[in-house]
Formats: sequence, structure tokens, C-alpha cells
Amino acid sequence: MTLTASASAHLVFLGTYTRTASKGIYAVRLDHETGALSPPELVATTANPTWITLSSDQKHLYAVSERDTLAVPFSVDLATGKLVPDHVQDSGGKAPCHLAADATGRCLVVSHYHTAIVATLPIHADGSLGAPVTIIPHTGKGVHPTRQEAAHVHSATISPDNRHVIVCDLGLDRVYTYRLDAAQATLTPAATPWVQSAPGAGPRHSAFSTDGKHVFVINELNNTLACYAYEAATGALTPTDTQPTLPADFSGENTTAEVRVHPNGRFVYGSNRGHDSIAVFAFDAAKGKLTALGHSSTGGKSPRNFSLSPDGNWLLAANQNSDTLRVFKVDAGTGLPTATPHAATVPQAVCVLFANGRR
Repeated sequence: MTLTASASAHLVFLGTYTRTASKGIYAVRLDHETGALSPPELVATTANPTWITLSSDQKHLYAVSERDTLAVPFSVDLATGKLVPDHVQDSGGKAPCHLAADATGRCLVVSHYHTAIVATLPIHADGSLGAPVTIIPHTGKGVHPTRQEAAHVHSATISPDNRHVIVCDLGLDRVYTYRLDAAQATLTPAATPWVQSAPGAGPRHSAFSTDGKHVFVINELNNTLACYAYEAATGALTPTDTQPTLPADFSGENTTAEVRVHPNGRFVYGSNRGHDSIAVFAFDAAKGKLTALGHSSTGGKSPRNFSLSPDGNWLLAANQNSDTLRVFKVDAGTGLPTATPHAATVPQAVCVLFANGRR
């Protein structure tokens, strides 16, 4: 396979750390039928694009520049996978780690881990970014002596109805809800502004259920997956369940990283770094309950990120500390991923983005 357009393949962009051999953002194509990968190609040279996301019309890709204070926009050529850089923009805080574009294509929400800031940047009609409009600092600390010495905003997830933004603060053990005004590119606290996690949980990333009625939060420090009922009118979150991401007999060091929902809505996945696995759960939408189904080894070290293809047939896991991208076939009936022989080498890959599916 080549990176040129193909009706039989998914286009996948890969964000990386550029501390070793990586030069920026890479792209591969994943064959719909076989799961085979094309050789990775460098499609944009940029520093530490550790999180990338697409605009709703898929014409623009936005990347953080971790360790700098920048959000970097690109125009996307879906036919070739090439990215054309636009003018970089101050992101509103130091070391951005996560960003999300709203459904109208008017607003980019940027999370900053080290400075504990959530910021909004307007997106112009041509896809370029304006100066930050809203800059909200979080303050305080949690119970963990080294990881929660201060607030740490780790991610912002925009609700499917585009009304609210769910913000995970690892340092404060809180999951915040902000009201989104996409037209003005602003955030304001929701009527119920936050929900408390368990002490030392460390909420990291979140994902909405396919029907938009629940939010799943992966807790990095206590290795759990939490489920919350989401009230669309107010943005309020009510906890319904929490399950461990590790098998009961595992006693090593571990931190969780990513959470994803299968397109059919029946399964939820979380990654373990240490156990180096994908934890699989069945989801009962009527009860808001999770049931552990098992674990699939990612075949590498420290799966910081993974993603499911929009058709739900494939799972791509990026193993940061072994420089490997591994392909898994997903059984739509059981939800379980099975390893395939297909893999690629991508230095310190830490973000997997299917170009024909937003997040």
C-alpha cells in the first residue's frame, strides 16, 4: 500500500514525541479487509505533536507543540495524507497536552498539563487560529505527593451536542463541566461545575457513550475506569460505576492512559501502561454499568494511546516506549481485540487519529 488515496484503506495520522528519531506527524494507511499497514510517512515536520485532532469538516488538523506554548494548524489533503502548515498560535498556557475542535468548526479547546489551564481559541473560516479568548486556570492539589502537587488539566472532551466541555484535572481529582459558546469561542462553568473523583484517582481522559448519555473517565493513578450519567441540559455528571482496569493478580507498577468507545456503543476500552494491555468492558447503557471482559496485550511497551477504526473492525495501539504501532482485529460480537501480524515502527508514537473519524 502507498499513502495515496484508497477506497479500501483508512488514513491514520500519528502524533509523536520528537525527542529521539521522530520528526513530527506521520501517516499510514490501514487496509479495510486485511489490516495491513502501509509504511509510515512523515507528513509534517513539527516539534512534539503529542496530541492531534481534526476539524469537523476534516479539512484541518490541529496539533499541540508540547513543551512550547503553541497550537499548530495544518490544512489536510485527504487524497495524499499531506499536511500544509499554517501560522502557529499561542495556546494560552505552557506545554499544551490535548486539544479538541468543536462540531461547528468555530472553537478549539486546549488543555495545559503543567500550567493547569484550559483555554479556547477561535477557529477562523480558513481554519487558522486566533488568539486565546478564554483562559481558565485551575488551582489546588490532591493527595498524591508527586503527581498531585498541583492542578494538572489533562484533557477536554466536547459533548456530542456541542453544548458542554468535560475537562479532566488529574491533579485535583475532579472532572469539570464547562458551558461552550462555540460562536464566541468561550467557556463558562456549568450549573454543576465539577464532580469529585476518588482521592488519588487522577482523572486523565474522557469519552462519551455513542448515545451521548454517559461519560467514561480513565483514572491514571488508581487504574480505574469510571462511568457517569450526563445530563445534557445542565452538563451535570452523576457517577454510576467504577471498575479496575487491571487483572486482580497483577502487582506491578501501572498507569492508565486512554479510553475509547466502540462505534456500536456496546464496549469500552482502556489502556494500561505497565501491564501493557487494553482492558475491555461491556457497557450496559440502561444501567450505566461496566462489566470486565478481559485484557489484550499490546505487544509493546507503554500503550499511551490507541484508537478504533470508524467501522469498529480494527484497533491500532501505539506503544510509546517500544516505538511500535500494532494492529488488532476487533470482534464486533464480543468486543475483544485479537493481535494480527501487522505492525509498523514509529518512534515514540503517542496519538492515533483516524482521518475519517473525529474525536
